[in-house]
Parts: sequence; structure tokens; C-alpha cells
Amino acid sequence: MQRYCLAIDIGASSGRHIVGREEDGQIKTDEVFRFPNGAKRVNGHLVWEIEKLYENVVEGIRKAFGKYPAIDSIAIDTWGVDYVLMRGNKQASPCFSYRDERTQAIIGEVHDRISFETLYEHTGIQFQPFNTIYQLYEDKKAGRLQGVTDFLMVPEYLNFCLTGVKKHEYTNATTTGLVNAQTADYDKEIISALGLPAELFKQLYPAGSTVGTLKPEIAEAVGGNCEVILCASHDTASAVEGIPMQGEQPYISSGTWSLLGIKSPKAHTDPDSRRGNWSNEGGVGYVRYQKNIMGLWVVQSLKKELCPDKPFSQIAEEARESKFSDYVDINDNAFLSPQSMKGAFDAWFRSEKSTPQIESDYFRCAFISLAVSYMESLKELEHNTKQKFDELYIVGGGAKNGLLNELTEQICKIKVKALPIEATAIGNLKIQLQRGNKHE
Repeated sequence: MQRYCLAIDIGASSGRHIVGREEDGQIKTDEVFRFPNGAKRVNGHLVWEIEKLYENVVEGIRKAFGKYPAIDSIAIDTWGVDYVLMRGNKQASPCFSYRDERTQAIIGEVHDRISFETLYEHTGIQFQPFNTIYQLYEDKKAGRLQGVTDFLMVPEYLNFCLTGVKKHEYTNATTTGLVNAQTADYDKEIISALGLPAELFKQLYPAGSTVGTLKPEIAEAVGGNCEVILCASHDTASAVEGIPMQGEQPYISSGTWSLLGIKSPKAHTDPDSRRGNWSNEGGVGYVRYQKNIMGLWVVQSLKKELCPDKPFSQIAEEARESKFSDYVDINDNAFLSPQSMKGAFDAWFRSEKSTPQIESDYFRCAFISLAVSYMESLKELEHNTKQKFDELYIVGGGAKNGLLNELTEQICKIKVKALPIEATAIGNLKIQLQRGNKHE
């Protein structure tokens, strides 16, 4: 019997509902609904419109049942880090966006209580000012944790709204910076040192676990019922699960940011990994040892400034014809959030003989710089893992950029396998379909 599963994949700017089925050993997909997402400013803070997000989730499920009446299961993945505080079954405070700057003032206090070196030894999670550990500590300082009974990561909260069941999933929990890399459970020592309520940190469940079935009123509204299960609910975890690769070859999930790493059987929490800001995040039976580096955002920013109406395909072809051959340190703070990306490139080359002269020079420089950044990170990866790699898998938007793939292959001296697939949705569906096969 043909099995249909629904992947709900939600990013910071949009979400989509994709129905998948297995056919001839491959996962075939059909996008049935897409909706916008985004944070808004409320009382001086950036917060997610979580109720609107939930309404879109339900509408997409309704559309999916309308086209495929026999859906077997549903699973939701989203970005990591962010969460909803609960008092019983009610939301206790706004769902803050990781882009809100509320944690900046308390990071030093957290590290006074427990040093980042100690945090990294325990969790192996890279420093990011928006990690959940800092957000929850700021909640504590602001008094928001009084009377709180639960905190649910965004996909867990949406699962709860659909089923009435609260269940914590492992891969997304690792983005909190509060999960021990060795035990794969919440770290009691860190939680105690920060004075966070221990009762909030409940059992973690692996991908493939059942959450529950749709509540009767939801089933009636969407025109069907099925199980809701846990996929690898951190979207990057689902993306990596969706890459058809063998062994410990490196991958790049290439989008606005580039996530470069390997599937590792164990966490690497050594000083070199900490100094390089490598992260050890949860995977499905492995650790994603990876680094967050600059991605296509720099190209998107140049496009917005120099040629907003020009398609990316034309930009790449013109960059291919450019003779410019120099590069910048694309991970330098100068390129993180400049008022003018072109101005940031101009400033970098101000004292150099070679300076971008025409539009295509800027884009070629950006592509070369990204490839050089990949090379440097691959060298770090080989040093830290004591391995030599001969293949690099690339998925996401960057996989469709032939010029960037060619430059990456030339500069990194590695065979690039570019897979222009919807890796996150496929990884989400893979967990659901494998689980279903086990139950047959």
C-alpha cells in the first residue's frame, strides 16, 4: 500500500508543507502549501507570530488532506534555539526571536557562573549570543520563569498544539547549549550552576518517536487524522539526514549561511575545536561536527545593492567571464552586516593593487572568497579529526551555483558532489517513511 507522509518545514522567512512517498527506492515530493514567516517588533523586542504560524500549519495540513486523504504521519522541523514558555497548557510569554538582542547584557554573567571553556567541554556547542542557554538565563533574570512548567522548542510547541502532548526532541535540544555531548541528555551541572528550574528539562526523545494523533477538533478542521511524530526537528539535522552520502565525508548545507561538517560517531570537545568555534549538534545516530561560516548572504547583499533585478544565473555567468582573481576574508566582521556590501569590499581592497572594477568583479570575488573559506575550514576539519577527505557534498541553494561549485573544487582540491535537492524535506520524510516501514 502506498504510504504518504507530510513534512512541515519551517524557516525564519517561510514555511512549506510537502507530501512525500517512496517510489522505486526514492522519495518523491509534492509541495502542497507555502506561507510567509517572520518576526515582528513588539514592546521593543523581536518576537515570532507564533499563533499565526500555528494557523498556517493547520491550513497546510488541511490542504494536504484535501489532496491526499490517506496521510500516514506528519512531522515538523524548524530553525533551532527558539522556544515557547508554558504555564500548564498556556503560553506564558512571547516567543522571542533569536535575532532579538536581549541576551547581550547577560552573556558575561553566564560565563562568570560557568566559563565558556567548561560549557564547551560539557556540550561541544559553539558560542552564539542567541543560544537558548543565554535566552533562558535572561528570562530568569527578567522574572519570566516564575510559575513556568515547561519550555518547548518551536516544533515541539506546534506538535503540542496539534496533539496536546509535550515531547522534547534530541536534535533540536542540542542547539540549546544545555545538552551534555557524552550523555545526550540535559546537563544537570550547567542547569544548577545557572540556577535554572530543573523541572523544565525533561526527557529527550529520538527522531522517529510518536508524539500522538491530532486532537479531535483539529482532525475535524483539517478533514483527516494521523500520527504526529518527531523527525530530526532541527532543520539542519533533517537536511544532513537527507544527504545521500557514505561514511564521514564532509558536507556543506549551502544557503544564506554555510554549514560545513561531517557525521561523526562522537563529539569533539577539544581546545582546537573550541577555538575554531566548531559545534557538535545532534544527528540521527551520530553527531554533526560542523561549523557555521559565511554563505550566499554576501552574494544576495551584493545583488540587492548592485543589480536587484538581475537573475542569479546571469550574475554567475558574468562572474565566470570576470578576470578578477583576488579574495577577501569573507568571515571577517566587515562582511557580517555592513550598510553597503560593495563598500565593505571597496574598503578591504583600498590599499591593494587589485580592486574590483566592474559589477561582475565583485561577484567573482565573493565566489572565490567563499571557496577559500571552505578550503580553510576543510583544513581545520582534517586537522581536528585527523582525517583526509576526498569528496565534499553540497546541498541547498549553493548546490545550484555551478561557478561556486567549480571554484570550490579547484581551490579546495576536492571532488564536489553538488546535489540540488530539497534535503531538509527529504530528511524529514525519510525519518517518517523508515519508521512506517519498521511498523509494517
